[in-house]
Amino acid sequence: MKPEPNFFEKSHEVAKLIPFGRVTSYGAIAKYLGAARSARMVGWAMNNSHGKDVPAHRVVNRKGLLTGKHHFDGTNLMQQLLESEGIKVVENQIQDLEKVFWDPTLEL
Repeated sequence: MKPEPNFFEKSHEVAKLIPFGRVTSYGAIAKYLGAARSARMVGWAMNNSHGKDVPAHRVVNRKGLLTGKHHFDGTNLMQQLLESEGIKVVENQIQDLEKVFWDPTLEL
């Protein structure tokens, strides 16, 4: 019998569902998982996702800021990954956030 997935694993599973060319927030994932006050834990989960095929670059803060960018290799890798999906980023902030925002509580 497989053990129940932990919070990090659950966060990774939600992040894997974010569509190409869309972003969500740490808080939206936390809320979807029933832990609305655990946005910081989702951030830690994204930091822990290296090598696990998790599109952590699609997870930003509630204002659309690339707060996790320092956890990516290279200077602007997070921004480059987002821009390669057609998302416009200016000064570390997603432009037109309301148009590209994906809310797992509404979509799943």
